[in-house]
Amino acid sequence: MEAITTSVELKNAIQILEFDQQIREQQLKEQVFLTIESLKPVNLIKNTLHEVVSSPYLIDNLLGVAMGLTSGYITKKIALGKSVSVIRKILGSLLEYGITNIVAQNTDSIKTFGQSIYQYFLRKKK
Repeated sequence: MEAITTSVELKNAIQILEFDQQIREQQLKEQVFLTIESLKPVNLIKNTLHEVVSSPYLIDNLLGVAMGLTSGYITKKIALGKSVSVIRKILGSLLEYGITNIVAQNTDSIKTFGQSIYQYFLRKKK
């Protein structure tokens, strides 16, 4: 800042500083309002859900886990049926656990395989 030598320059500098103070005060009020709005429980939940839904890695992981659990459950039901034996139930649970882990860890290759089968059977014949 330049040195102030006259009363007119002093009044102008004071007006500029007061105007600057008003602008900063308004910005501070707006920021406080935005902060209060963002900390409301409804907005916290909404923002968290938006982040979860928009995350491609989370969706892929959930899809993999769902595929694994479903395939493990179906495999157990097919292998055991309505068995009463405790040993067969234990073996069925181990089979379900194994299939679930294998499918959950290899979802990309399973998706690729499924897409290739889909394209093979549903491609247009020329």
